[in-house]
Amino acid sequence: MPVEMEEIYRKIPPEKIPWNIETPPDILVRLVRNRRLVPCRTIEFGCGAGNYAVWLAKQGFDVTGIDISPSAIDLARENARREGVRCTFLVADVLGDLPEVKGLFDFAFDWELLHHIYPEDRPRYVANVVRLLRPGARYLSVCFHDNDPQFGGSGKYRTTQIGTVLYFSSEEELRDLFAPSFTILALRAVTLRGKWGDHVANCAFMEK
Repeated sequence: MPVEMEEIYRKIPPEKIPWNIETPPDILVRLVRNRRLVPCRTIEFGCGAGNYAVWLAKQGFDVTGIDISPSAIDLARENARREGVRCTFLVADVLGDLPEVKGLFDFAFDWELLHHIYPEDRPRYVANVVRLLRPGARYLSVCFHDNDPQFGGSGKYRTTQIGTVLYFSSEEELRDLFAPSFTILALRAVTLRGKWGDHVANCAFMEK
């Protein structure tokens, strides 16, 4: 079983959590700088400490971030306060009914969340994303690629140094998952800079 996110955020200092990176990813920055994304009502699924939500808020986006960990949401709220921006951060389960989330959004994204969600739960997750997006809204999803050499193997399920068990996806799996609900504008393998080294990820950019 995966280690609970709340336990990670309570017991591990933020600077030692592998995915807690303050600098926004180049993919997201380019989408904004190239105006493929313009300021709009945005939701981040699995926002963690809120680093990317806060960055988007600085660019003029109206951002809601949700995470299952109350400690992560506390960090996110403090992050926004420290940076002087207004975001909405909510404790919520991305696989639940999400009654906490109000209204519809023009852009949704999850950055390295999907590999924490196993295949049997992914249709329910994608249905939540679809339900919260307006027609024509954009969606960015980035998760580990099954060709990535991380964590010592080529298996689909791999255990990390902090005890989480991740599912590594192929591009074909993601195409099958997303295509019924979205027009896939781009789906490709990319090399991303992680906190302690590069890794290979799937990057999907879509439109509802």
